Amino acid sequence: MPKIDGVKQAENIARVLRNAIIEQALPAGSRLPEDSVADQFHTSRSVVREALSMLSTEGLVEHRKNRGAFVAEPVWEEARDLFDLRISLEKIVVARLPEVLTDDQLDRLRAHVATEELARDEGHDSRSIRLGGEFHVALAEMTGSDFFLRYTRELTSRCSVMLALYSRPVSVECGVSEHFEIIDLIAAGKHAQAVLVMERHLFAVVERAMIKPRTRDKASIAEVLAKYKNLP
Repeated sequence: MPKIDGVKQAENIARVLRNAIIEQALPAGSRLPEDSVADQFHTSRSVVREALSMLSTEGLVEHRKNRGAFVAEPVWEEARDLFDLRISLEKIVVARLPEVLTDDQLDRLRAHVATEELARDEGHDSRSIRLGGEFHVALAEMTGSDFFLRYTRELTSRCSVMLALYSRPVSVECGVSEHFEIIDLIAAGKHAQAVLVMERHLFAVVERAMIKPRTRDKASIAEVLAKYKNLP
């Protein structure tokens, strides 16, 4: 039982750090001291190490020899490859969704996109980008395939960081309506059309991005984690 609790703790810490990284509250290059993170979650450094290892697998954290863990610093030259892989995978994900999703699943998707819309309307661009990525992860989860879920989460996390770093401010405006369109097509059983809209949607996301990092205010890791560990 303690082992299971430790795994759940590590997954929760990874979730909090992932959200903070994607929203750029923890900017690229930020150091992630194990002791500071452990203090915030009242846990051991070994549990934090496991969480950082999970994020390293996703490409969000990198370990530097004799220096510890840092938020990864993606370079724009990687973006095209990441999005090409993501587009190919997500077309398959949509095609592999069950012929009929349950009403609960469709309600969950619509409620999630509504939260994206709220974040966009309130001007929280980085949060809207994160929530937009989580919509795609939810679709992968609904295929029932752990393989699709794992790789969609990894690619989406990396792409979301790219968008938070380099996207135009208007890049979040179109995603919400496109997500609603995808849900409506899936609900109507029009999976082939949903695949085409997904492809168009992700290509549009790429086109709306630009090579210009945004300036971010830097907060201490304790301040960031105190905020993010209480968010859903």
